[in-house]
Amino acid sequence: MDTAELLLHPVRLRIVQAFLGGRTLSAAQLRAELPDVPTATLYRQLAALAEHDVLRPAGERRVRGAVERSWQLNEAGASVDAEAAAAMTPDEHRRAFLTFVARLVADFDRYLDRGGGDLARDVAGYRQNAFYASDTEAAALAIRLRAVFQEYAALGPGPGRTRRLLTTVLLPASEPPGEGRRRTDPGAAGPAAPEPG
Repeated sequence: MDTAELLLHPVRLRIVQAFLGGRTLSAAQLRAELPDVPTATLYRQLAALAEHDVLRPAGERRVRGAVERSWQLNEAGASVDAEAAAAMTPDEHRRAFLTFVARLVADFDRYLDRGGGDLARDVAGYRQNAFYASDTEAAALAIRLRAVFQEYAALGPGPGRTRRLLTTVLLPASEPPGEGRRRTDPGAAGPAAPEPG
């Protein structure tokens, strides 16, 4: 099973997202975060992610005579590289994106259900912006955004800090008639930019 196929499963995707931000979780803690997922399903998908090196053991402790293992995300194992993404069919990309968006909608629903909705109070928001850039400039922006994100991700948990989700989607927009894409940048056909977050 390739990484894209592994991560497209809705429960496995939710498990991976629960570990984002450098978190270490036991199966019991994960069950508390995903209470709607049946226990047998959770353990089966956790085992599949560990078998494919998406999750790695982070420690063990004794709990009531049993050994409880904790896990951490292997971010390299949880990423679809540019080569694998290029090999995906349009239908596979569509399915991956729909799974991703469905998870985003579920996260927003949970935020609202917990009393969210005051975006200013919660330092939350959603918006879409447009800009013009060559492929090289867009790749440079993605790299800069990733560097800023990694700076904040390195802070880790602490007093007054809330775990936050930053979701990015970078797409070329449809151009109105007469505004076709102009390739004036000699490096425009360079490698795919990394995801900013």
